[in-house]
Amino acid sequence: MRFIPLWMLLIGYTPVFAQSDSTSIQGTVGELVNNKRVPLVGATVLWAGTPTGTVTDSAGRFQLQREGATNQLVVSYVGYQSDTISVTNPAPPLTVTLRSERTLQEVTVSGTPGQIDRINPIQTEYISQRTLAKAACCNLSESFETNASVSVSYSDAVTGAKQIQFLGLGGQYVQTNVENIPTVRGLATTFGLNYIPGTWITGIDVGKGAGSVVNGYESMSGQMNVELQKPDDKQKLFLNGYANSFGRLEGNANWSTSLSPKWSMGVLGHVSTLRNEIDQNGDGFRDLPLYTQVNAINRYKYSSERFMAQFGVKALYEDRDGGQLSSFGSSRYAFLNTTKRLEFFSKTAKLYPEKPYKGLGLIINGVHHEQNAQFGFVPYNGQQQTLYANLIYQSIIGNTNHSFKAGLSYLLDDYQEQYRATQTARTESVPGAFAEYTYVYPEKLTIVAGGRVDVHNLYGTQFTPRLHLKYNLSQNVALRASAGRGFRVPNPFAENFGYLVSSRAVFLMEPLRPEVSWNYGVSLTNDFTLFTKKASLVLDYHRTDFQNQLIVDLEHPQELHFYNLRGASFANSFQAELNVQPARRFDVKAAYRLFDVRQSMGGPFGEERLLPKMMVSRDRVLLNVGYALPFDKWKFDATLQWNGPRRIPYLQEGYVHTSYQNMPLAFAPSFYNLNAQVSRAFRSGWEVYLGGENLTGFRQTNPIVAANDPYSASFDAGARVWGPITGQMVYVGFRFKPQY
Repeated sequence: MRFIPLWMLLIGYTPVFAQSDSTSIQGTVGELVNNKRVPLVGATVLWAGTPTGTVTDSAGRFQLQREGATNQLVVSYVGYQSDTISVTNPAPPLTVTLRSERTLQEVTVSGTPGQIDRINPIQTEYISQRTLAKAACCNLSESFETNASVSVSYSDAVTGAKQIQFLGLGGQYVQTNVENIPTVRGLATTFGLNYIPGTWITGIDVGKGAGSVVNGYESMSGQMNVELQKPDDKQKLFLNGYANSFGRLEGNANWSTSLSPKWSMGVLGHVSTLRNEIDQNGDGFRDLPLYTQVNAINRYKYSSERFMAQFGVKALYEDRDGGQLSSFGSSRYAFLNTTKRLEFFSKTAKLYPEKPYKGLGLIINGVHHEQNAQFGFVPYNGQQQTLYANLIYQSIIGNTNHSFKAGLSYLLDDYQEQYRATQTARTESVPGAFAEYTYVYPEKLTIVAGGRVDVHNLYGTQFTPRLHLKYNLSQNVALRASAGRGFRVPNPFAENFGYLVSSRAVFLMEPLRPEVSWNYGVSLTNDFTLFTKKASLVLDYHRTDFQNQLIVDLEHPQELHFYNLRGASFANSFQAELNVQPARRFDVKAAYRLFDVRQSMGGPFGEERLLPKMMVSRDRVLLNVGYALPFDKWKFDATLQWNGPRRIPYLQEGYVHTSYQNMPLAFAPSFYNLNAQVSRAFRSGWEVYLGGENLTGFRQTNPIVAANDPYSASFDAGARVWGPITGQMVYVGFRFKPQY
């Protein structure tokens, strides 16, 4: 892992060196960026074969006493190609320029649908702004159209909520952070992916397996970190407008400005709405809910040589109205949902210019989330109050080959929920401490070992160990391995909103325990040449074993059961991905993914049967093709996906559940999906785009059971949704970035 100063916000500092004498040498270490030399902060300078060395300061300068045993000086920086220099006597001031492996990799895969971070020991794919622009990317849930690892689908046929699948598991098992703050969690799990507009995003890191202990204990299958536009970004203004054939309209504005040499401010705004009723299958239900969302962030940043601070406020209001068409009048079955969310965040860092490897940072975040819904005549009310704090200290041990992070955290969650006559309430107070050590053998090996201890007021002390390893078999081939524990407290109603759009009787069969899992993974990345063209291959396998899991049991018609796991539950995930550039500015991505996900069902009923998890396709194939003309004047992109069969509930008319052991299994068919977009950029900073989603036109014709009688005991709008609900959709839009 390349050593990066805390928050990547260290400011330049030039100390005054003592005059060099014959017993010492001095010099500078830097890199070339756009033909300009930029100092490298914290580079390691060692006498070859000895532990004697130093690190460069924030101006890239070093001074080192001579070593009698050798005259070979090794200069290294993780993620850069090391250099060995023969030092003469007397030695003039040295000027060392290192070449960045990361920069070379970015050039290699420029324009591809995604790229694996070659430096990070955690297998991490970076989704850039350029990749996000390959689709309309109206919000985070629509940011993964060209990504083979993340699948996104509607959770039901009424609410419009989208859910992701990652390593064969639901989105609740992925720790989703916004700028290293846990965000899509708790009651926000339902619609939280829709609350982050795509035009605000500057990049997404998608990591597989157990994440870093620095960010908490809730990462079980992976972690995503979303970076938003900063107040001091070079792009001061960005505008986006969007409209589609269903009647959805969106507008976005990003604006940042400098208030003084040290202060800057940014405003991010978003508004979107859909007021057009769509019923393509004629079942009397809206295929998409009517909705209006208003979303904004106001943030400030202060930067000085020894101190950095960022703080801001986020506010969101959204209302949804789904269910039967308006023509049904006062007797219509309606799904209504109103969300009000207010969030405050701050980040402060103490900087040490004379010791650039050192840093002390504090993150504080507070959330008030209020959600009120109605399923027909059944009300739901939820409220969440969250306070999160994370204090992080980082430094090195001797040199940057040995670094560590350590700190303290605190998480306070207060939940109040009511569904029908069932009321649930809990307050979680969780102080914690963590430490993470990183060892780097330059150009060869990186090991990250971490652990954290959290004292949960309801569930006792939890220990979370995690280990990550990266070994470079050659300059172009890297092997990664990881293992770690995850822990989270489930929210059965909020995480299964789609299943509540039904007449099912809901049973919380026992006090729910926290979910606990272990994740193990291994991956191989290889950059190579295929028929003289650049190519890369990524192979990975991950397994998640649950010690306890919330079981959501839909196997009984007209009933929904929640209970703790009895028996085994696991998810195996294998993925192979090939990226090729057959020609300049022409990128092809082909991927195959296999899931084997099973869980034991029927424990509380005296039977256990290991069954394939519902709504998870065993196989998925993705093909993405992109081409751009010089200077990105025209860009063309198309993505074809094949989704294999998946298990669905056996709900045939007249069926009465009697035994898990003899229970019949039902599977939904496979289907194809095609998305495409073409965009045209102009020198003035304007760009227009035209695209389409689900161009194959495949849709599930009857996703709702008993749609003609939504107040009957058989009505169910969530348990049988396995494919697209709407057919072909065409959209147009514009982007505007002023040219400065």
